[in-house]
Amino acid sequence: MLIKNSDDIKSSEITSEQNYWNRRNFIRGAVLAATTTATGLLYRKLNTPGREANKVAPPELLAKGAYLTPEGEKANEFEDITNYNNFYEFSTDKEAVARRAKNFVTRPWTVEVGGLVNKPKTFDLDDLLKISPLEDRVYRFRCVEAWSMIIPWLGFPLAALLKQVEPMGDAQFVKFVTLVDPERMPNQTRDVLPWPYVEGLRLDEAMHPLTLLAAGLYGKMLPPQNGAPLRLVVPWKYGFKSIKSIVQILLVKDQPVNTWNAVGPDEYGFYSNVNPKVTHPRWTQATERRIGEFGLRDTLMFNGYGDQVASMYSGMDLKVNF
Repeated sequence: MLIKNSDDIKSSEITSEQNYWNRRNFIRGAVLAATTTATGLLYRKLNTPGREANKVAPPELLAKGAYLTPEGEKANEFEDITNYNNFYEFSTDKEAVARRAKNFVTRPWTVEVGGLVNKPKTFDLDDLLKISPLEDRVYRFRCVEAWSMIIPWLGFPLAALLKQVEPMGDAQFVKFVTLVDPERMPNQTRDVLPWPYVEGLRLDEAMHPLTLLAAGLYGKMLPPQNGAPLRLVVPWKYGFKSIKSIVQILLVKDQPVNTWNAVGPDEYGFYSNVNPKVTHPRWTQATERRIGEFGLRDTLMFNGYGDQVASMYSGMDLKVNF
């Protein structure tokens, strides 16, 4: 994981597209925008409906090693990350999602956070991004279909938001819900999945410092196809656990019924930790294809984050609790 903090910059200095490509300038502006007006201006510039999202990341970022994992793995290019996507609300064709999502409007946007909490609240997106300084984190991202990427996310720990609402003692799980709006997400008119898309985590997983609410990647706000304006990132789990375009977060006592677990319980378990020893009924999980590479890689247990997260599953049979 790579985390870089920001220093001060005036929001008035954030004026050009070149500055938006500069991740440090963006982080500074997002963290320190003093008013809703300033933050709103930033979003309007970055999320203009119809803005093309498939521009290649600045070569200098990769050339300087700006986005490397601790193991020295280079991040996938912006073009790869934003043009090969699972987002069934727009399309089941990974290479069509970006095109079909490009006009997705993400302003205004609110997220309801409630359930078993002492201080339920509906947050405007501007307020959410002021809860905690945005952090630059480079995570492996492993999809259940046996492909992977290295993605430089921009976001803040989910724990920072949950602490704001003060979970009650009997809250054991966190349920996440995606937007339902067939006019904005046209594939929701089809019975591809039951809508809305729902995901869930155990509370300790949600509070883990690796669990991120991402609002951007490569120093830019999230493109629609990557889950704008706010998505979950849980790097030791398969990608479908990282729910996109979140509108509701509820703390609950009982384990949520997640979308893919409901559709295919023998294929998609509640936990869905990356585990090369648990074979999907239709393909092996022992190897993976890194997008942009030839050949296969061995899949890493917990996607390589075992030292940080394995203790949460001590004593569990991970072939049963898959």
